[in-house]
Amino acid sequence: MVAFSNYAPMFGIAGLVLAGIIYKWIVSQPDGNDLMRKLAAEIAAGAMVFLRREYKILAIFVGVVFVLLWAFLNISTGFAFIIGAACSVLAGFFGMKAATKANVATAAAATDKGQAGALSMAFYGGTVMGLSVASLGLVGVGFLFWYLDILNVTSNATIITGFSMGASSIALFARVGGGIFTKTADIGADLVGKVEEDIPEDDPRNPAVIADNVGDNVGDVAGMGADLFESYVGAVISTIFIGSTAGVLLGTSNQGAMALAMILPMVGLVASLIGIGSMNFLASSKPAMALRTSTLIAAGVFIVLAYFVTNAIGTNSGVFGAILIGVLGGIAIGMLTEYYTGTGTKPVGRIVDASVTGVATNIIGGFAVGLESVGPPILVLALVTLFS
Repeated sequence: MVAFSNYAPMFGIAGLVLAGIIYKWIVSQPDGNDLMRKLAAEIAAGAMVFLRREYKILAIFVGVVFVLLWAFLNISTGFAFIIGAACSVLAGFFGMKAATKANVATAAAATDKGQAGALSMAFYGGTVMGLSVASLGLVGVGFLFWYLDILNVTSNATIITGFSMGASSIALFARVGGGIFTKTADIGADLVGKVEEDIPEDDPRNPAVIADNVGDNVGDVAGMGADLFESYVGAVISTIFIGSTAGVLLGTSNQGAMALAMILPMVGLVASLIGIGSMNFLASSKPAMALRTSTLIAAGVFIVLAYFVTNAIGTNSGVFGAILIGVLGGIAIGMLTEYYTGTGTKPVGRIVDASVTGVATNIIGGFAVGLESVGPPILVLALVTLFS
């Protein structure tokens, strides 16, 4: 079972192939009338212009950091940094390419097939980025895990942290740069459209709307993709690093602890694919219910697979207990988020009631609910940490 961790790159490649198949399916779907296609093409072109400019600047930064790592640490860490940066860029790029295609296809599906068709299209559009993030992480980290022979040379575990640093660097610039662009474009479109010309938001007569939608893709998709990738690989690599010295505390060897950190994302990818497949049967349900159910299915499959993996590696029962608590905590935070933002819930209803008496009470009520909504997730995190 420990040697099974060396197959992580193959799992990642398989995930990328599936993401490519889903992308091809999205591209083949109807994309509306001529006006819809024209607007979608302009948004896609604008997003590509932004990313090309951003990535040119980031390439210089990555090159400088590589030289510094080579000079002050070693060339292996420098190359790990470059690989991490490249995978992070690709995660955001793949997600953005899928989003610019899925956006217009979702609008067309909403017109032709109603809510169920639109939900499926939007879900599978987002699936491309989700699979890309997880799969690229497995390919990059898995390749370094195998190439550096970390199971036999545990001292090389420090080198792999360069991969995480590369991913974090791209995430920082992509998230901040894309975020600044999207909010600037959003505010500009609102000021020109709503204030100066008195036309609705996202009206195609407002040229700034194109920039607004470009910003949504480069900030909330490409930037978010890099951000998620950084969080994903950071969690895996930090666990590998800790496992390189803490195996005895987990009831196994250091090699077993590091392998476990690599195998769990592999079985997580399998569980996610099962959850994605379940949407074929759930799309006709209410959107919130369908998304919630698919998440629960994936979580349930992961828990079962994690149980067998931890037993096969020989860790003590506390390891699986911590995994189980972590999964349940994540689900709880998701449900709390839905409670504070979903349609028809009490917190949202309180904001609605406050809006009746004017703008001031709307702002006060909304701000109060926003502050309140932070408390329960923090409590869940504290309990998860304590019991783990």
